[in-house]
Amino acid sequence: PAGDSYGVLPRPCHVLVLLNPQSGAGRALEDFQAVAQPMLAEADIATTVFITERPHHAYEKVRDEDLSQWDTLVIMSGDGLLHEVVNGLMERPDWADAMKKPLCILPGGSGNALAASINYYAGNDHVAKKKLLTNCTFILCKGLHTEMDLVSLSTASGKRLFSFLGFGWGFISDVDIDSEKYRRLGNARFTVGTLQCLAKLRVYQGRLSYLPIAPEQDTPLTPEDPLAPVPDGQAGCTAPPALPADSLLVPLSQPVPEHWTVVPEEEFVTVYAIYQSHLGTNLLMAPAAQLHDGYIHLFYVKAGISRMALLRIFLAMAKGTHLDLNCPHLCYVPVRAFRLEPRVASGIMTVDGEALPCEPVQG
Repeated sequence: PAGDSYGVLPRPCHVLVLLNPQSGAGRALEDFQAVAQPMLAEADIATTVFITERPHHAYEKVRDEDLSQWDTLVIMSGDGLLHEVVNGLMERPDWADAMKKPLCILPGGSGNALAASINYYAGNDHVAKKKLLTNCTFILCKGLHTEMDLVSLSTASGKRLFSFLGFGWGFISDVDIDSEKYRRLGNARFTVGTLQCLAKLRVYQGRLSYLPIAPEQDTPLTPEDPLAPVPDGQAGCTAPPALPADSLLVPLSQPVPEHWTVVPEEEFVTVYAIYQSHLGTNLLMAPAAQLHDGYIHLFYVKAGISRMALLRIFLAMAKGTHLDLNCPHLCYVPVRAFRLEPRVASGIMTVDGEALPCEPVQG
């Protein structure tokens, strides 16, 4: 997009590929060797492949390892592995430098939302499976990289997470987690999961609040420098830089600030805060999103929607035309920050497609 500043990978280039052989339909390694590796070799990009053997394996590797020998980290998996990598990097004492290392996603999972988003931002036609892998590998071969938004999430139990894709509660998260058992179907698992969750449509009670985008408002957050460490008053001390401050949030134990909007309804079918365009290869949820626009694209569906109307929304999302349906139950608002307080701990919450316990959360 115009106005973006790009960096360029060096040539020759050495990349660390973190690959989950179980992701998606279990073909990531074979697809990498058949499609991506020959293209990378031709582009003078040398690869070291690290195959993960258990959950959190990639998280530990990037948290503890000296990464200076690699020019970029490549994640060949679904979005869950990139979530591990981002949070592993943010755990490092030198996180502020480590987060400047370019990251690349090659689709090897069933959802592949970030890969589909980047393919969309690059102006490519909508594709899936091996064609999407080819397109994303070609982007890596060209070596241009730019900035991407991260959202800082904090939960009532004191967890701090960094998220690159989205946070969800209710219907969409149920589909994501309930369909895990159909992983072997690849992307089709979400279709099966959607139909099953539609059959037993549930309502979730809670309070949703957000800080709307106001152009005239002076916010301390500048998209140019989202990771500026906040001085902690210990001048001259060599402590690692503090993690970025949640400058737009007050503690979860306090009510939201007065200039926030509190949604009057308290019964929802789903709430989803997404920061990229795609929720899955075939779900263009936020067509207006860009890689680093500084916005959280907040969607919620109020209770009372019929199963048919909900199904229509998901079918329209394949082309990104769901907002054109003007469904009175579907709301969309671009925000800077949000808070969700479930009335009871029911339903699944997800961050970047990974399950979280259900509790108050803000980002």
